Amino acid sequence: MTGQVYRLHSTLELPLENVYDYFEEDPDLPPKISSVDITRRKNTLIISAVADDDSISKYTPTAQLKASISETRVYTEEEQKRREGPRWGDDAEELDEEEDDEPMGELIEVAAFKGDRETVLQNTAVQYPMFLVLCDIARLAEKGTLTAITEVDGELQATRIVDGEDRPASIEVVEGPNSSNSGSSGVDWRDNEFI
Repeated sequence: MTGQVYRLHSTLELPLENVYDYFEEDPDLPPKISSVDITRRKNTLIISAVADDDSISKYTPTAQLKASISETRVYTEEEQKRREGPRWGDDAEELDEEEDDEPMGELIEVAAFKGDRETVLQNTAVQYPMFLVLCDIARLAEKGTLTAITEVDGELQATRIVDGEDRPASIEVVEGPNSSNSGSSGVDWRDNEFI
């Protein structure tokens, strides 16, 4: 199976611990990827593909997924209700005193795979198999969307994963490369006498 990623946009967010857990469980990686290397540099997570093809030079950069890491506070349902509920009179003062003593919720690290292809999925060697790994990660995410246009064995395919679930997707060509000059009512910048 050969493939290529043409367009990709991601707004995925999931706990960093879930990303590590996924790879520790030894998932079935796509063909052409023997394993992955996970590196953390300050607030950046880099998941690099290790190709199983010996013909790829060790100096050729293989595809990698890149995520930014940030801390966020998550709340239980009860804590969320207390935070969002109305506060009147003595109850409000009591809640404010409790919040000063100990913050509610748990502080966790979140991996955010956000951006377009060049930001999230970098390098071209084994890029399509690494895209399939990103799709598996997207199915773990409870928050965010992954949309992509790929080509597999000569056919275009649309991918859309929203909040961890595969959704229907289609490809629509809205403007061809030659349609911008024919019948356009816009300004022709090349023949504009005022420039």
